[in-house]
Amino acid sequence: MIEPRRIKEVSKEYEDQNIRFRTFLKSHANSDELDAHFLRLHNEFFAEYDCRKCNNCCKEYDTFLGDDEIEAISKFLGQAKESFMHDHLVGTEEGFMIKGKPCHFLCADGQCRIQECKPSACRDFPFTNQPDRLFSLLGILEFAEICPVVFEILERLKKIYRFRVK
Repeated sequence: MIEPRRIKEVSKEYEDQNIRFRTFLKSHANSDELDAHFLRLHNEFFAEYDCRKCNNCCKEYDTFLGDDEIEAISKFLGQAKESFMHDHLVGTEEGFMIKGKPCHFLCADGQCRIQECKPSACRDFPFTNQPDRLFSLLGILEFAEICPVVFEILERLKKIYRFRVK
């Protein structure tokens, strides 16, 4: 597994290859079969990987919150919703997202200060166990620049699909 601190550097070296692989999958992969591969590999890699030793997602990923999540987190923190939003969120065209990087809620030990009500975007990242991966491959390529597990999943998929690297 690639060291988390090196993932951006290494993934840049594979960028052209990964874009070609995406194109290959778009024309050669069956969506359900690809989802099954993603799910199996997701479960295999994350069974042994401790995300708290990496936390790249907490340092790089933009997390958007739904209204119910804003309510839950502000309540959990004992903060009025408006105060919470002012202190921790920024409004965008897509909605409200946690401002600043790394995430305000990332503790020094790799724990999440709001684990009990962690937003779904954080819980579900990197989404490699979700259906319809064929239709979100650009996102997967972006996540491979953040998450060592996603990078390794792509490398394994290249072998499964017998993708010619050169």
